Amino acid sequence: MADTRKKVIIIGAAGRDFHNFNVFFKNSEEYDVVAFTANQIPYISNRLYPKELSGPRYPNGIQIYDESKLEELIDELAVDICVMAYSDLPYDTVMEKASKVNGAGADFWLLSPEHTMIKSKKPVVSVCGVRTGVGKSQTSRYVASFLKSEGLRVVVVRHPMPYGILKDQMVERFERLRDLDKYKTTIEEREDYEPHIRNGFVVYAGVDYEKILREAEKEADVIIWDGGNNDTPFFKPDLAIAIADPLRAGNELTYYPGETVARTADVLIINKVNSASKEEVARVKRDLESINNRAVMVMADSVVTPDNPKAMKGKRAVLVEDGPTITHGGMRFGAASVAAKEYGVGEVVNAKSYAVGSIKEVYEKYPGLGKELPAVGYSTRQIKDLENTINSIDCDIVVSATPTNLRNVITVNKPIVQIGYELRPIGGRFDSVLRSFAKKAIKERK
Repeated sequence: MADTRKKVIIIGAAGRDFHNFNVFFKNSEEYDVVAFTANQIPYISNRLYPKELSGPRYPNGIQIYDESKLEELIDELAVDICVMAYSDLPYDTVMEKASKVNGAGADFWLLSPEHTMIKSKKPVVSVCGVRTGVGKSQTSRYVASFLKSEGLRVVVVRHPMPYGILKDQMVERFERLRDLDKYKTTIEEREDYEPHIRNGFVVYAGVDYEKILREAEKEADVIIWDGGNNDTPFFKPDLAIAIADPLRAGNELTYYPGETVARTADVLIINKVNSASKEEVARVKRDLESINNRAVMVMADSVVTPDNPKAMKGKRAVLVEDGPTITHGGMRFGAASVAAKEYGVGEVVNAKSYAVGSIKEVYEKYPGLGKELPAVGYSTRQIKDLENTINSIDCDIVVSATPTNLRNVITVNKPIVQIGYELRPIGGRFDSVLRSFAKKAIKERK
């Protein structure tokens, strides 16, 4: 009997792609996933999705190729369907990929969130955004602390960043800062896990989110889905929160799948109101209301707090920003720039002029980067290049707004001022929503 299963390539970036495989394709008799492709994140192609994760239907695992080979793979492997499975992409880029796939002879799919969300036994709050860098992590921290103050046990589950040995990253649990070293985390992972750990919350991440969810449920009254990029949640939320950024006004209607995130939200937060113009805020509010007028609309400030503000006054500084936010997130500036202006930095040194090795390659890949230095560290080599770049810069201080403490990751030859940034909702609407959710969760716990 002829094999009638459709051959599939999943186009991804080491996160959503693996999840879609696990929950939709892995045990299906209709499809054979013949390859993954990787893009957006460095050093994640030319790997194998291992047999320990792929299951008995894939005893040899599944090869991961660079996305640049997609069209030839469609031809060589006689592929029927390509599934788009990563986020923070403008619509023209999504359709460019669709055209390449169609032109090579395959169908192009976008799976609905309903087909990939796992139902939890515990209440779930999802915190997602319309773009990378809108303030999801600070919102997750606010929600976690609020619900804890209401008497609930809160566990955070973070969107995946499995950039290492995949079979060792199936289920990761972070409770103490030393766990960051145990799992050999990148700077990108530390940026999102470390603040939660410092606040006293357990964080889960990894590759197999069914197993992760079941482990998290054992120690939680409420689970917070701390989303990555502008992806939709992996768990079905009981309260869906979406954040938009007026500093990139208009992106809420032009990025995949950010618009989907906004359309399905119960609460829409317009963050960074204190850094944006009234016109930018008004445009985002108008756009969001045009696609989702049932959600509660919340305005919020993003407040920056240096750990040593006096050290900034009048100094020559290099500004280190959250890597994803100013690279593929496309932000013009980040929290370090805001803090430098507010606290009187004398001169901002152009980090690009001093970049070495893989850091120089980042500037070449993202020519729109300004003077700021993205805190990229996807490999040991790149972390060392970041250290060497900072040490070569002629300046007085480092103003660092990556949420991880760089002092624990690299050794630099100049003082570091660490910038924190927290969500400050305007008015009481957000707290009211969270309080109602907490009351319901406490009632269900009993």
